[in-house]
Amino acid sequence: MVNCLPISPLLFSPPRYNNVRMEKVLAVQRHRRSLRAILVFALLPSFAAAATGTATQTLSAQIDAIGKLSVPAASTVTSAGTTFAGYTGSLTVSYKARTTAATGSGSLTVKASADFSPAGGPSIASGQVTYTCSAATLGAACAGTQTVSTASQTNIVTIGSDACTGGAGSCSTVNPNTVLASLSLANNPTYKTGTYSATLTFTISAL
Repeated sequence: MVNCLPISPLLFSPPRYNNVRMEKVLAVQRHRRSLRAILVFALLPSFAAAATGTATQTLSAQIDAIGKLSVPAASTVTSAGTTFAGYTGSLTVSYKARTTAATGSGSLTVKASADFSPAGGPSIASGQVTYTCSAATLGAACAGTQTVSTASQTNIVTIGSDACTGGAGSCSTVNPNTVLASLSLANNPTYKTGTYSATLTFTISAL
């Protein structure tokens, strides 16, 4: 019979010093990770902090008196058909204006750039074209009958101080403003038959 010696379980257990070494290695790694995390979080406040600054600038604007107007591209006067009855027509002038407070003023005027052409027909220079004004929504329309001239401007609307288009107070609530000019042309038997035309220049001024 062969005698067998009992085998001790200690012979097959891993050495203890390996476990101790492994625990030290893991502890060092955990310490390094913790140290990196602490460093990262310690640096965050420096990124979050910011400096701000302010500056001011003065903005100014010079608001001046000004005017603007518009008229239809063409206007025609016609006769009612009665023998030698005068020719009549109407023209609406649209305008906008702003005048200086207290001392300002404005005006809307008309002047013929030249007489009718071709020759042989009506004559502006002879005072054969007249007009009246009505329904001005800003300022005062001209009074009575006005005669169109080739030499000088004649009045359609007179605008006072501190006046303006749109808004309230001294300003008109209408935008744009308008005025109606009713035109008349004499029907002289001496005119030669044909079609005649003349250019009227309208001017608005504001002070």
